[in-house]
Amino acid sequence: MVSIGSVARRVRAYGGQFLLLAALALVVTLVISGVPRVVNGHTQQGLRAHLDTVAPQQRDVAYSTGPVMATDGGALVPAHQADLAALESRMPPVVRRMVEQRWFSAETPAGRVRGPDLAAENLLVDLGLRAVPGIEEAGTIVEGRWPADAPKDQPVQVAIAAEVAGKLNLRVGSRLTLAPPGPVSPDAPPRVPLTVVGLFQPRDGADGFWDGLPPLLRVVEPPGDAQPFIGVGVVDAAALNRQAAAGWPLTFGWRYRLGADGIDARELDKVIDGLQQLTREAVGRNLVQGLDIPLRQFAAEVDSARTVLGVIAAGVLATLAGLVVLAAGLLVRRRRAEFTLLRARGGASTTSAGRSLAETLLVVLPAAVLGWLLGGLAPGASGQTLWLAVVATVLVAAAPPVATLVASTGGVGRRDLVRSRPTARRLTVEAGLLVLAALAVVLLRRRGLTPGEVDPLLVSVPVLLAVAAAVVAMRLYPWPLRLVSRLAARARGSVAFLGTARAGRSVVAVPLVVVVLAIATAAFCAVTAAGIEASRDRAASRTVPADALILGERIAPDTGAELERLPGVRAASPVLHEAGQRLAKDADGTDTRLGGVTVLMVDGPALARMARQADVDVTVPAALLAPAGGTGPLPAVVSPTVAAELAAAGLADSAFVSAQGQRYEFRVAERAESFPLLRADGGRFVVLPWQSLPRRDYAAVPTGFLVAGDGLDAEALRRAGDAGQSRFQTGGTVTGKAPPRGVEVLTYAETRRQVGEGGANGVLAFGFAAGAGGGTALGLLAIAFTVLAGARERGQVLSRLRTLGLSRRQWRGLLLVELAPLVGASVVTGALVGTALPLLLTPVLGLSAFTDGVAVRVAFEPSLVAAVVALGALALAFAVTVEALNNRRMRLGEVLRLGEEN
Repeated sequence: MVSIGSVARRVRAYGGQFLLLAALALVVTLVISGVPRVVNGHTQQGLRAHLDTVAPQQRDVAYSTGPVMATDGGALVPAHQADLAALESRMPPVVRRMVEQRWFSAETPAGRVRGPDLAAENLLVDLGLRAVPGIEEAGTIVEGRWPADAPKDQPVQVAIAAEVAGKLNLRVGSRLTLAPPGPVSPDAPPRVPLTVVGLFQPRDGADGFWDGLPPLLRVVEPPGDAQPFIGVGVVDAAALNRQAAAGWPLTFGWRYRLGADGIDARELDKVIDGLQQLTREAVGRNLVQGLDIPLRQFAAEVDSARTVLGVIAAGVLATLAGLVVLAAGLLVRRRRAEFTLLRARGGASTTSAGRSLAETLLVVLPAAVLGWLLGGLAPGASGQTLWLAVVATVLVAAAPPVATLVASTGGVGRRDLVRSRPTARRLTVEAGLLVLAALAVVLLRRRGLTPGEVDPLLVSVPVLLAVAAAVVAMRLYPWPLRLVSRLAARARGSVAFLGTARAGRSVVAVPLVVVVLAIATAAFCAVTAAGIEASRDRAASRTVPADALILGERIAPDTGAELERLPGVRAASPVLHEAGQRLAKDADGTDTRLGGVTVLMVDGPALARMARQADVDVTVPAALLAPAGGTGPLPAVVSPTVAAELAAAGLADSAFVSAQGQRYEFRVAERAESFPLLRADGGRFVVLPWQSLPRRDYAAVPTGFLVAGDGLDAEALRRAGDAGQSRFQTGGTVTGKAPPRGVEVLTYAETRRQVGEGGANGVLAFGFAAGAGGGTALGLLAIAFTVLAGARERGQVLSRLRTLGLSRRQWRGLLLVELAPLVGASVVTGALVGTALPLLLTPVLGLSAFTDGVAVRVAFEPSLVAAVVALGALALAFAVTVEALNNRRMRLGEVLRLGEEN
């Protein structure tokens, strides 16, 4: 029977080693427990932020019916109003929990309404009657009163929004006659006399109560000449029932607004499935909902982020596993004499393993429980990873007993010798690792990664590549050292010779692999994050290829000069953008039957200059830099699809395209997959150089302006753009009646911020930060293990050399020479693997979900060299510090007397 007291005494005797093992167990369970919680917390925050950017109307689940006729004289409105709660109760639970508000409405179809006040302004109006429970709480009467159910022979009482009444020249007391829609027939419902009894306004115009269609608070403008205005009036439900009994059809609507507070990001797939289930089960009713689209977009981002986190987690957990193996090996190595004595006294190999297991359980179990509890304090929902923590704890606890069994089967001898020829078993294992890594890469390129799922083989590609690279480095490591050692042997002094000789003997497999794993994980995170940031810069520059962009309808050409007079503005350049234009064979407009294209006109030299001044990643094709005054077709940049169609039709050298009613002849000068100011998925476009446009009676009018400058005032740019639109609308022979819609101002800084924020970007940023920081810290810890593993042997050498007259300064130099090759080889190998991994993994990780659709390209960063050098210097300084502290603790004067391996 094992005595707890004796186990505790042995643990106290080797307290430093057991403390290290306990710390690793705590970190492992802390990572397994806490990281999923943090990830879930960031995911939940990202979901709320993502839904906040969605229009409130898009979060509505709206049921509606077609025209319903009263058949038995019953009250239609109360019967259908009762379905408001019934429909909600039949929703899937994950959707029902999200319902924040609910509304019911009943209304007649819009019919032509006439009256003296309308005729006074010669207004053509269609009016619908709507009963909306709860309007008394959502609105307030500004004149008159709310409608009530009038007697049968009296006009139907109607309340109208004050803004609608002003638009239609109506007031309290206005008398109207409502005719049913459609042609006059004997079966048509009777005309309905109306009287306006009240004008109202909303208490909160942003309240979802008012979002029904057609809107209650405003008039729908006529789409063309001789078309009516469309408005809605509010009536009492009883009055609407009476109209239904008279033969008027009614339509009913039930609207539910969903919020982010009731959705759990972990149930995102269930919510999407629930919304699809609503569509399938909406029998007899029409259902409109648009929330599944933004939810699918967010789910795609989360899936990509989780795949990346799986790759990072594989590297971090593999590094921790390697550290546990190193800690167990260091513990057993320090107790080798004890275990050898037990064997000499007749103990079995399992006896030593049993002692080691009892000691490990006493230390590891409390540490693992503490790590799990500390991880549970992290913000966010639980990740359901208890089983993984149990498995990890068992593996950590099993490491020292297994190491004891392995050590008991081997002899004790010199450990500073490197065999010239490794064993066949070792060569087979190393070759198998190389083949497995190559096979994993091939499978990765062919099969890819399933978003949101963790494929154990493919996610472990970084681990396999790092291990394979460490094996290669371990085989190549001694060769340059032998050459350096031979050169050092011919030089004066013994420091370089002794240091290189010991460095050549000190290479060990596990520490080197662990350091390479850790540094590769950190480098992968840093390089991939830098690639994503660069791709986000390109995404922002694709939308705004200058410091600011003004978009409108048609803006007066002199607006450019007005903009350049604003503070901070250096230059402004016109842009014309028109979609849906047809290609023609000649100037007469003979259709090519090739489909529509988007026409973009830009001043090429000005665009290149602005992009250079704004320091945005935009390359202007040479075709758009053509000087003004040229003859013949305009050189154009054309999308590959359109260029292929023109070439097949024999029009590549001369074709015509319309813009603002003018036809311009162009030729295909260059092809481009995409172009700034155009949508990323726009595969049909023609870009023309503005500066080369021929003179016309009606010159091209800008629909926007690119602006370059510093400290731009977006509001000032907006005012100048609105003024330019107004001047163009009112400055011609024919002027528009309604004011144009205000211009849109986009700045590069704000666009870049929006690309990098929201969605699952917080999850990805956390993963990269944790991976880079954790990989670096674990790499330094692995280097410390490497130093401690050979500390006893170095202590003996130091004592001997100090006895022979080696000075402290020479000893520090010897230590640097011995550790620098190993540290340098580990850091450089890890950095190279971490730099190569993004090239292999980026195409299959789906990272374009975080860059607005722009493909992520990983390129060599000069700063990476500086980072590797700095990390190598830090690692070497850390190794020397650990060795110095260990020497001070060991009291090198007693090492020879205490050491057994002489």
